[in-house]
Amino acid sequence: MTDVPQLIINTPVTLAVAIMALWLGVQINRRVAFLHNYNIPPAVTGGLPISALVAVAELGSGWEIRFDLQLRDLLLIAFFSTIGLSARFRQMLEGGKALLLMLGLAVVLLLFQNLTGVVIALLAGERPLYGLIGGSISLAGGHGTAITWGQLFEEHFAIVDASSLGMAFATAGLITGGLIGGPVGAYLIRRHQLQADPRDPALPVLEVGKETIYQINLNGLLTGVLLVALCFALGAAVYDWVVTLGIRVPAFLTAMFLGIVLTNGLELCRVAVDYRPVQLIGDISLQLFLGMSLISLPLLALQGALGMIGLVMVLQAVVITLFTLWLVFPLLGRNYDAACISAGFIGMGLGATPVGIANMNALTNRFGPSPKAYLVIPLLGAFFIDIANATLVQLLLGFSYFS
Repeated sequence: MTDVPQLIINTPVTLAVAIMALWLGVQINRRVAFLHNYNIPPAVTGGLPISALVAVAELGSGWEIRFDLQLRDLLLIAFFSTIGLSARFRQMLEGGKALLLMLGLAVVLLLFQNLTGVVIALLAGERPLYGLIGGSISLAGGHGTAITWGQLFEEHFAIVDASSLGMAFATAGLITGGLIGGPVGAYLIRRHQLQADPRDPALPVLEVGKETIYQINLNGLLTGVLLVALCFALGAAVYDWVVTLGIRVPAFLTAMFLGIVLTNGLELCRVAVDYRPVQLIGDISLQLFLGMSLISLPLLALQGALGMIGLVMVLQAVVITLFTLWLVFPLLGRNYDAACISAGFIGMGLGATPVGIANMNALTNRFGPSPKAYLVIPLLGAFFIDIANATLVQLLLGFSYFS
């Protein structure tokens, strides 16, 4: 077996290409009415063509092209830090009931995803375990969960392609979640004529022609950077301590928690802070994270099982869309926050938490802010749904049917 030569794109070039992908996505969305009207994230419309070009270059050169994504991981922590810094206890209490409801609905969705995957696997003449790979393991779980369970399936159940297949499904889910979440949310907003709460804070901007200018000053920006840096430093210390206790949580979750503590502590001490720069830092971090994620998608991993993956994704997209329209949106109150959470739920359920947030970001940039959505979806996706997913998969593997 010969090793495929690798070309690693360094961090500065990766950042530059990600920015170009975002610019490309903005231009495509402006020129294609469908993409603009249904709020497809620019990172999706700009990142996919570039990742396709990378795949073509790999085929033509025989090299494996990979991007250095260390900065991307730091940007994710920065973004969730800003989410924590934007959270007030009053808003968190208001979102608590919604979070509990969404956790229950997420468990039901996980069951439906696995049922759908198992049925398709049986109809294709494959083992039911393949249905779990094409279900919640790769979709709600994402790439990290797909790799973890894929290795276990390869070692204990002799499914030799479990990891690569899981990565392929996770990649397809990432794309699908970004494509349908925004349109579903926009449909709900328009059909029910929903509007954002005018009391919710938004970052003031000046519209000059087609350009958006944020109203911030240097001191405010430096304060925002300092607060995010404190979330990084203190969050890392808390993360290391939690790991010593044998508890595994995402690194960005501790940073977000420290952000919540910092912002409410400052408010309790009556320290005035301009949080507009914090929101700007969050917007930049999220867009760059998504840009890097989309340009680095390993599209060649989809070849070989494209037909089956396509069928599974279509059916899974139908399942989560109907689930959202018939259960999530009505149970959350059929209001503007419910529509934004619905868009985020689809992105999170098919791809990953950042995709869900990108869907919500596309909606809130156009229709107005939804602080409750930005609390519910990150908390649900960052922690609770992973625990529920791991528990459910473990329970299913306990049945002899899946052995």
